[in-house]
Amino acid sequence: MTARRPGESQPRLLAGGNPQIPKGDGDAPVQDYLAAMPGWKQGVGRGLDQLVERTVPGIRKAVRWNSPFYGIEGRGWFLSFHCFARYVKVTFLNGASLKPPPSVPSKHEHVRYHHIREGDALDDGQLEHWIAQAAALPGEELSELIGRHLGPRYPSAAPRIALTLRSGPSVPYRVGEAAARRPPEKPRSSDARASSELIVGTPYQP
Repeated sequence: MTARRPGESQPRLLAGGNPQIPKGDGDAPVQDYLAAMPGWKQGVGRGLDQLVERTVPGIRKAVRWNSPFYGIEGRGWFLSFHCFARYVKVTFLNGASLKPPPSVPSKHEHVRYHHIREGDALDDGQLEHWIAQAAALPGEELSELIGRHLGPRYPSAAPRIALTLRSGPSVPYRVGEAAARRPPEKPRSSDARASSELIVGTPYQP
């Protein structure tokens, strides 16, 4: 967990009570996210995090789009979750290949969701089975996932998102442009909307 300076405020809670956590790699930003999850959702988040750690040794972690991500180094990402008002949405990026697949469909063919509501028992057996399967399958690199699923719907946003995910915002940001480095630019609303729609299944809410 990242140490907070004296007087530093807690992370802002966005719509649905989802913590606003800066993009980062490793366990520390994920622990910041978990610590900021409100009420009963924090227990769900910590339970999911511990279950992934037990099931997948050497798990890779990161925070993107105010959501924790889990994957295998060199094999991509397979799991994320996000707070909503009435439930925690667990996203399996390769969920359509799981047996049985998680029950909540997505408009993106490979993605499936599982919702955990207040009072639901955390079904460790089923979740562990899904997590183990998902970790054994090829995961998704987020840049490729964005381009493949969102390119046709957000043609101007997808190339920028893909390059930002791979290399950061100071690289050439549009396919086909001269290879001149650009300073970081403010994220565009279409970029955030496209990314959020894929990962959490809803339009972006600033």
